[in-house]
Amino acid sequence: MTPAPISRLLNSFALELVVRVALTCPFWLSGLTKLFNWSAAIGEMNHFGLSPAAPLAAGVILLQLSGSIAIILGRQVWLAAGALGLFTAVATLMAHAYWTFPEAERAAQGNIFFEHVAIIAGLALVAILSEKTHPRV
Repeated sequence: MTPAPISRLLNSFALELVVRVALTCPFWLSGLTKLFNWSAAIGEMNHFGLSPAAPLAAGVILLQLSGSIAIILGRQVWLAAGALGLFTAVATLMAHAYWTFPEAERAAQGNIFFEHVAIIAGLALVAILSEKTHPRV
């Protein structure tokens, strides 16, 4: 049985909001960074061989910011979390496929890879919990 103070904390709106903001932090920070440093956003697309760079950068910014806002506000969480999770999976395979890196970089890239796997799991969990607490009618 969960102690009453812990149960109250786990059921508080404030904690839920803090967790939603924290979970989406990498996405809204990245989206805002790209938005305010457009040339770097274009450079990142070019670095990974993605073309056309400008529309793709704009799409990534839109996805990162709108998905974050939706999760934070608890709106269409399943869709936002799914889109951000899929995006994260693709980006992780493109940028952090640790098995393709030289031995000296492999451990660091492996850590980043599995941190991204944990973010994907967190997104899935927030979608699951959102569905359980606010099921579709």
